[in-house]
Amino acid sequence: MWQRGLTVGCTIEIDHSPENLGAHVRLDGEPAIGAGDRVRVLGGTIEVVPGEHRVLRRHAVIERATALNRLLTRVTGHFEMGELYDVSFTPGRLA
Repeated sequence: MWQRGLTVGCTIEIDHSPENLGAHVRLDGEPAIGAGDRVRVLGGTIEVVPGEHRVLRRHAVIERATALNRLLTRVTGHFEMGELYDVSFTPGRLA
């Protein structure tokens, strides 16, 4: 249900330090990614040991969603967003 992919270069930045733990992918040319689109980074598994910071270059494939998938993603996203609202900010409860 996804349209044929577009291959672009990308930079992957991975940080596994006591201050930060995360990974970010920056696509070359900053193409617009819409609701339901998929981005697959090509290549093997990347392993990062604690305390390491790595920056790598790879290729990524952007698979554009069909109109139906875009609509379904937006609709289901609204329901999933509602789960985030189930939080209490009353001062009466202590953790």
